Amino acid sequence: MFSGARAETVAELVRSAPLLDFPPGSRVLDLCCGPGLFLVPLAARGHHVTGVDLSQAMLERAETACREAGADVRLLREDMLTYAAPESYDVILNVFTSFGYFEDADDNAQVLRNAWRSLAPGGRLLVDVMGKEVLAGWIGRPQAVDLPDGSYIVQRDTVLDSWRRLRTDWTLVRGESARTASIRSFLYSAAELHDLFVAAGFADVECLGDFDGGPYDQSSRRLIVRGLKK
Repeated sequence: MFSGARAETVAELVRSAPLLDFPPGSRVLDLCCGPGLFLVPLAARGHHVTGVDLSQAMLERAETACREAGADVRLLREDMLTYAAPESYDVILNVFTSFGYFEDADDNAQVLRNAWRSLAPGGRLLVDVMGKEVLAGWIGRPQAVDLPDGSYIVQRDTVLDSWRRLRTDWTLVRGESARTASIRSFLYSAAELHDLFVAAGFADVECLGDFDGGPYDQSSRRLIVRGLKK
């Protein structure tokens, strides 16, 4: 999921994407930062960057990546359900479909309310997910990824609860053994996630198809929702 090639792709995205072109010195929070793919290039652009994640293993990987790159980044082990730092950030990013995993729908809405509290006036939240409309175009076709050691991973997605939820199953095949893990998440259409942003207090909410700022339509690969705290 977090290969070197993907890190290079993210670095180029931060350098060139209009939606990630923030004023120098912006206070940027990567909420659910994982191994820090966005942290290093954001810091390289002169931003004051904070990474928050609940996984200690992911934070250790992020710390290593930042140290090796010489990036000055603050890392915090926090739960996105409860983490709020009133008016501490100018931008909050939540990327790689890291939203919607709480079983209670209101807990997911609470994450947006926490983000609204944590933004300074004029700040923006960007949430990047696999939109329901995008998923409908290819759901049901397993995806396989080869790994450098000769093993491979098969991913399969299953829609549940009348398109309200998604179960993703990963199977790692190494030699003659196989291990499977599953997670569930809520599925959101553009309209549904838009309305959640508005309910959390955000204004000027936009639904976009990529970090280039293009429209969310039938050709989109992602759903990016951006909202402003006035």
